[in-house]
Amino acid sequence: MATEAHAGSDPGRPPVGRPLPELHPEAVAGWRAQGGELIDLFALARRQAGGIAALRLGPRRTVLVTAPQAVQHVLALHPDRHVKRSHRARLLIGDGVLAATGEAWRRQRRLLQAQFTGRGLRRYEQRIAAAAETAAARWAGYARSGEVFDVGEEMRRFALDTIWRSLTGHALDAATEAELAAVAAVVAVRPRLPEDGAAAEGAVAEDLARIDAVAGRAIAAAREGAAGPDGPGLLHVLTEAATTRPEYTERLVRDELVTLMVAGHETTATTLTWLHLLLDRRPGERERALAAGPEGSPERRQAVQALVHETLRLYPSAWIMPRHAARDDVLAGYAIEAGTDIVVCPYLTHRDPELWPEPERFDPARFRTPGGRPTDAGSYYPFGVGPRACLGLQFALRESVALLEHLLPAPAPRYRSVPTRAAYSITVRPDGPTPATLHA
Repeated sequence: MATEAHAGSDPGRPPVGRPLPELHPEAVAGWRAQGGELIDLFALARRQAGGIAALRLGPRRTVLVTAPQAVQHVLALHPDRHVKRSHRARLLIGDGVLAATGEAWRRQRRLLQAQFTGRGLRRYEQRIAAAAETAAARWAGYARSGEVFDVGEEMRRFALDTIWRSLTGHALDAATEAELAAVAAVVAVRPRLPEDGAAAEGAVAEDLARIDAVAGRAIAAAREGAAGPDGPGLLHVLTEAATTRPEYTERLVRDELVTLMVAGHETTATTLTWLHLLLDRRPGERERALAAGPEGSPERRQAVQALVHETLRLYPSAWIMPRHAARDDVLAGYAIEAGTDIVVCPYLTHRDPELWPEPERFDPARFRTPGGRPTDAGSYYPFGVGPRACLGLQFALRESVALLEHLLPAPAPRYRSVPTRAAYSITVRPDGPTPATLHA
C-alpha cells in the first residue's frame, strides 16, 4: 500500500488511514464494574470491533491486535515501528534478554541464539533426557504407592530440573529446588503487586533475595570452573562473556540467569500441566498418539508434538505481547499514531473461529493432518513471531516431547479435583492445584 510505505515520513502530519474501530466506553465501564478479567474485555473488543480494535484502559488509547495480517505487520515486518518497552516480569528478570531493548537486546540475543539452534541444542539433549528419566521414575513411584501428588508441581519440578541441568551441568538438588520455589511465587503474585516499582519490589523482597542467593552461588561456581557431570552449561557462556564484554556486569549475568530460569521452566511447566488436564477431558487423544507408531518412531514423536502444539494453541506461552508505536504507521489500512499502546494477543488469535473451526475444542489432529490448521502467517504464534520470537521454542518442544514419551504410556492421572478457571499472569496457568493419583 502506498500509504503504508510513507507512514511516519512526516512527523507533523497524522498517518493516512481509516479511523480505528473502537469499543464503546460504556462497555469498558461495564467490564470494570463487573470486575472482569482483562482477557474478557479483549474478547469483547474483538467480537464487537474485529481483529484490530481500539479501547481505552487509561488516558491513552490501546489497540488490540489479533488479525493474522496485523500480527505479522507488528511483530515480524515492522518491529522498528512497534517496539517492546519493557516486560511484565522485569521486577524478577531485570535487564535479561526478555526485557532488554535496542542495541543491548541485539547483543544479548546474539550471544544466546547459538545455544538454542542446531548444534547448540544437541549439547543439551542428554540433560533433557536425564531430567525426563528422573521425572518418569518419580511418576512410576506414585503409581506403585498410590499417594496423592500435584501434577502441576511435578511438571514444574521436571522443567526446573531440565533448565538447571542445562544452565549449570548439575541435576537439581532438593535445597536448590526449595529456594527456587520463590520464582513461581513471584510469578504468581505479579498481577496483584502495586504499580509503584519500589513498593512492588518491597512486597516480594524476601523471595527476590532467595533467588539472588541461588543465582550468586551458581555464578560463583561457574566462574571457578565447576562444570557439572555433563560439562559446562549455559551459565558458563555468560560468565565467559563477562571476561571480555564489559556490559556483562555481575548484575546482567544474574539477570540473564534468572531470565533463562523463568522462561525455561515456567512456560513449559504450565503447558505440560494444561496438556494433562486436556487429556483427562479427552482421553482418546492419548490413545491416538500412542497408536501413531511404536515407541521412538518418527510417527509417535510427531503425534506427541501435535498434542503439545494444540495445547499451546489453547494456552500460548505468552498470552499477550505488549508493544508501543514508536512512530506513526498504517496497520491494515487503519491509522496508528505514535505513542499508541498496542497489545498483540495470541490467546484470541488462536481462538478465532474464522481461523480455527471449533476453536475451544482440544483437537491435536489440527497439527497432525495436512491442511488441518490455517497457513496464514500470524495465525499461530505461541512463542511470538519475528525477531523477538522466543529463543527457547525448540528447547521447550524437545523437553516436552522427551517427558511425554515416558509418561503417556504410563498410568494416567486420576484427579481428585481440577481447576475450573485460568489465571492470566505472565503465563496462562490453571487457577488452582491439580491433586491426582496414579493407578497401574
